[in-house]
Amino acid sequence: MHLTLKQLRIFEAVAEHRNYTQAAKSLFLTQPAVSMQIRQLEEEAGMALFERSGKEVRLTDAGLELLHHARLIHQQLEEAQQAMAEMRGLKRGRLRLTMASTANYFAPRLLAGFCRRHPGVRISLDVANRDGLIQALENNTSDIVIMGKPPERLPVRAEIFLDNPLVVIAPPGHPLAGRRRIPLSELARHPFIVRERGSGTRAAVERFLARHDVERPTGMEMNSSEAIKQAVQAGLGLGVVSLHTLEMELALQRLVVLDVEDFPIMRHWRMVYRRDKRFSAVAQAFHDFVRDEAGALLSRAADDAPAPPSPPAAPAG
Repeated sequence: MHLTLKQLRIFEAVAEHRNYTQAAKSLFLTQPAVSMQIRQLEEEAGMALFERSGKEVRLTDAGLELLHHARLIHQQLEEAQQAMAEMRGLKRGRLRLTMASTANYFAPRLLAGFCRRHPGVRISLDVANRDGLIQALENNTSDIVIMGKPPERLPVRAEIFLDNPLVVIAPPGHPLAGRRRIPLSELARHPFIVRERGSGTRAAVERFLARHDVERPTGMEMNSSEAIKQAVQAGLGLGVVSLHTLEMELALQRLVVLDVEDFPIMRHWRMVYRRDKRFSAVAQAFHDFVRDEAGALLSRAADDAPAPPSPPAAPAG
């Protein structure tokens, strides 16, 4: 096959957007130019790479195979560029990160500390739910993935760098606010708001309740911790979120953490990456920075934040 890097970039864009027009916009090309390049690529391959259905296109089996190799080629080119940058010293380079949405509440402090030390580094950050995090590891599209529970079926390394307690939250006026050692079984008597399927937080809560032989409370589903907090503030039900997401709400007394037996659910934040991953100098520097300094850096930030108020006292009688 005689193909060019330009053709592979166009092919990857069409595979990502599943639409010729959107791919063309992302590459600042015209739609006919994209169509022509894909047609030439299919002629070289001797088979169709996409199936067309209206305006949407989908990869054929041959297209999936070519996409795998195209990503490997571009990854090797990036590694070559990183190697050249390393020879000039750690003054430039690109760091590719993918992280769980809940990590957004503390990750900016990590990235700010790292960028102060390495101001020439460019960071590409993708925020995803658990399915997206696993996909980033499968496709090897990130240097490091920041997540909770690592996937068991992939050849990865996982390093804990921070505790991640999950707590039950309620509005300050809730009947359970201020009570001590609330039984788990009592949670089922109240409306509940849970994360969507595919969320690591939801999976952790369901495993926890199954271990304690408690049926998961039914209720609304929402796709972010922020949405859950807003719904709980509005009185729509209880929720379970990471303690890292509550700094502002606790300080402003918009939410309280309930004292529920066997809570918090103690999870951990991990740096996860493929076992066969060859770190660039930039990725290695970020890995070492998080491993050595994340705990102290985030602890200082927590110490500087306003202390959360004590929960209201339980009513007498």
